[in-house]
Amino acid sequence: MVTFALHGVGVSGGIAIGRAQLVSHATLEVAHYVVPASRVDHEIARLELAIDEVQKELTELHGTMTRSGDLPGEFGAFLDVHWMILNDPTLSEAPKRIITEQRCNAEWALTQQMNVLIDQFEQIEDSYLRERKADVVQVVERVLKRLMGKPGSLPTSVAEERTILVAHDLSPADVIQFKQHHFAAFLTDVGGVTSHTAIVARSLAVPAVVATHNARQMIHDGEMLIVDGTNHVVIVNPDRSVLSEYRLKQSELDLERQKLKRLRGKPAETIDGHRVELHANIELPGDLAQVLESGANGVGLFRSEFLFLNRAGLPTEDEQFEAYRAVAAGLAGKPVTIRTFDLGADKQKAELDGLARVAPNPALGLRAVRFCLAEPKLFLTQLRAILRASHYGKVRLLIPMLASVAEIDATLAMIDQAKESLRERGEPFDEGIEVGGMIEVPAAVLAIGGFLAKLDFLSIGTNDLIQYTLAVDRSDEAVSHLYDPLHPAIIKLIALAIAGANRAKVPIAVCGEMAGEMTLTRVLLGLGLRNFSMHPAQVPTVKQRVLTSDVSAIRPVVERMKRTDSPAKLAALLDKLNA
Repeated sequence: MVTFALHGVGVSGGIAIGRAQLVSHATLEVAHYVVPASRVDHEIARLELAIDEVQKELTELHGTMTRSGDLPGEFGAFLDVHWMILNDPTLSEAPKRIITEQRCNAEWALTQQMNVLIDQFEQIEDSYLRERKADVVQVVERVLKRLMGKPGSLPTSVAEERTILVAHDLSPADVIQFKQHHFAAFLTDVGGVTSHTAIVARSLAVPAVVATHNARQMIHDGEMLIVDGTNHVVIVNPDRSVLSEYRLKQSELDLERQKLKRLRGKPAETIDGHRVELHANIELPGDLAQVLESGANGVGLFRSEFLFLNRAGLPTEDEQFEAYRAVAAGLAGKPVTIRTFDLGADKQKAELDGLARVAPNPALGLRAVRFCLAEPKLFLTQLRAILRASHYGKVRLLIPMLASVAEIDATLAMIDQAKESLRERGEPFDEGIEVGGMIEVPAAVLAIGGFLAKLDFLSIGTNDLIQYTLAVDRSDEAVSHLYDPLHPAIIKLIALAIAGANRAKVPIAVCGEMAGEMTLTRVLLGLGLRNFSMHPAQVPTVKQRVLTSDVSAIRPVVERMKRTDSPAKLAALLDKLNA
C-alpha cells in the first residue's frame, strides 16, 4: 500500500488514528434519463414519497437526540435548518415543474434545482451564510439516497479499530446516526471553518480536516488513516515508524488534556500577578454545558444571529427572551455578553422580503448595526428580549460593526425606547445594563475616543478587523493565504485600541479567533489585553499559556513587534515569545 498525505483545513485540533469508512455521496451517482409522458406523475410521486420519508427520518433523529441527552444542543438547531430547507418550495416544489417540463427522472430534476440554489448562495458575500449552501446539498443527498434505495447508514467497522469518516461532506443528521459507531474523526472534501461539519467536530471535540478536495476519491474503505487536525494533514497508509510516532504524540496529547482539566477551577493569572479573564463564545443556548465544563469566567460573545438562522421564520420576542434567559440563568451570576444580530440583508429568506434590501457588496453594505437601525421594528424586538433576560442574570449588550459615534447615538436611543416600552408593560429588567461596541473596522480604531466616551466596554472582533484592514476574504482559497493576524498593520491597530481603552479605564476584550490561538496569547498579553473570549474548547490551553507567562518579560518583545514592519522579524519575535 502506498503512503501519501493530504492537506486541508484543520477545523478541530487533535490526532486520530483509525480505519477509513467511506460515506456514500449520492449526488455523484445521479443518472439522467427521459421518462414517457405516462410516467411523469409516477416520478413526481416518487419525489414526494422520498421527501416525506426524509421528513420522518429527521423527526425520528430529533427525538432520538432529545431522549439520549448526550449530544450537544446545536444538533437540534442544525436539524431544524435541514427541516426548513426540505420544506421550502424552492426545493420541494420546483423539481416537480422540472420533471413535468423536461420529462426527466426525479433524481435529475432534484439535482438541477439544487445547482440553481447553490449558484444563488455563491453570490452571498458573508462567509457563514455562503457556506449554508452545504446544508442544501446535505438535504438533497438524503432525498437522493431515498430515491436511489440507499438510505443513510454506516456499516459496522472493524471492531478493534476506531472509525474515521471520509465523505464529500457530512451533515449533522449523519453524525447523529453514526455516533453509535464511536467515530474518531471527520475527513471531508469540502467545508470551511464556519461549516456545520466544523462546528459539529469542535462540539464533539474530535479531530477534523475539511477542504481536502479529493479525499473521498483517493481513500479506500478500511485503509489506515492518521488525521492531524492541529497541523491540517491526513496521512494515508502510514508506515510503522510514522504510526508509532503519531501514537506517541496521541498519548502525549491525551495526557496533556487530563492535566489541563485540573486547571478548570484555577484562576488565570500570570507569573507576575496579572489577573486575566477567560470567557467563551457561543452560538446557541445548548453550548452552555461546554462553557461550564471549560471553567470559563462567563460568555464573552453570544452570537445571537444563530437564533435567526436555525429556524423557519423569524423568532418572536418571547422565543428570543427564553433563549437569552436560559443562558443568563444557567451561568449563575457569571456574565453573558449578547451581541445583537449581525444579520445582513444578504440573508436571502422569504421572511425578510419587504425589509431593507441587499447591497451590491453585502460585506460592505447593510449588515450588522446598519441593518438593525434600518429595521427598527426587528431591532426593538430583539432589544426588548435581551433587556427582559437581564433580570435573570448578568447580561451585557454588544453592538456589532460600529463605525461612527452617530451609529452609537442612534443605537442608544433605540435601547432607551425599548426600555420605555418594557416600563410601560411593567416588565422587570436591569436598568443599568452595560452596552458595548465591537471594534471590527479600522475606522472604529482610529476614532476610538468617541467610542470610549459613549460605551461601557469594547470587544475587538479580530476576524472582521483583519478582513477589512487587509481586504482579504479568508474563505476565498485564492487569497486566504494573505489573511494574516500578524500583519504589521493588524498589530498596530489592536495595540492602538487596547492602549486607548486601558488609558480610559474602559474594559476591552478580544473575541475573534486570535483570542483562542495559543501562539498569540502572549502577544495580546504584552499589548495589555486582560480579557479574552474564545471557543469553550480553547479555554484550557489558553489558560495554561497565561499561567506560564511573565508579562514583564513579554512586554519588551511585544514593543519591538509594534515597531517593526518586517513580516520575517515579526515571525522571529513571535518564536521568541513562545520559546
